[in-house]
Amino acid sequence: MKELFAPNARPSRPVFATMVGAQLLVLVLLWAFYPLQIFPSLGQVLRALGDLITTQGLLQELWASMTTALQALAIGTVLALVISYLTALPFFRPIAYAATKMRYLTLTGLTFFMALMLSSGHEVKLSVLVFATTVYLVTGMTSVILTTTQEEMDHARTLGLGEWRSFLEVVVLGKLDLMLEVVRQNFAIIWTMITLVETLYQSEGGIGLLLYKQNRYLHLDGVLAIQLVILATGALQDYVFVLLRRVFFPHSALAAAQG
Repeated sequence: MKELFAPNARPSRPVFATMVGAQLLVLVLLWAFYPLQIFPSLGQVLRALGDLITTQGLLQELWASMTTALQALAIGTVLALVISYLTALPFFRPIAYAATKMRYLTLTGLTFFMALMLSSGHEVKLSVLVFATTVYLVTGMTSVILTTTQEEMDHARTLGLGEWRSFLEVVVLGKLDLMLEVVRQNFAIIWTMITLVETLYQSEGGIGLLLYKQNRYLHLDGVLAIQLVILATGALQDYVFVLLRRVFFPHSALAAAQG
């Protein structure tokens, strides 16, 4: 147990899992037996969750939002990788720099212009999510590329590799695991944005629209139930990304353990 309170300690997985489970159990018990007045009780939230699933199509709406989110993530990731890798050429660096600064733009104004340019609500939703995803991914990915040291590039050159081959081996292939980590960290941005765009464009539904309706009619138990579903979905997605990184890039786990 001492390792749980020692700085920089690395407890074993069973010990860490037990600790997390115990903390969650304490939170659930406190919620069940000592609820705060501003929050619905655990029983109310569970009943609201059952009603949302059986009568209001929560799972179907979650799937609709999930497919849109994954589509936006796929397009945004490809665009961000292209923009980030093009920073190897000085001509394209201003484009990447401008993309990183566009993350400060508010989506309220962007949705208006995108609605004028695009024909369907789905295209507007997707374009807004792709834009938001791309600018944040470019910021993280260019930061990863900038961590490349001169020693790494010189080592590739001493092996007889040209400039493009060195870039491919050191920056592109050598940092794919870090790029996947950037994608994992920024996937949450889509979930924070999707509730907004689904509220503005309601034709396709989605969990954001369902959340909006619960909030509009002050169904706080339903609001909390949906928020917990979104939280659980995000935690599951995080785990999937971590698992993918371990499977396809096992060396990243070794590097973390050595560090």
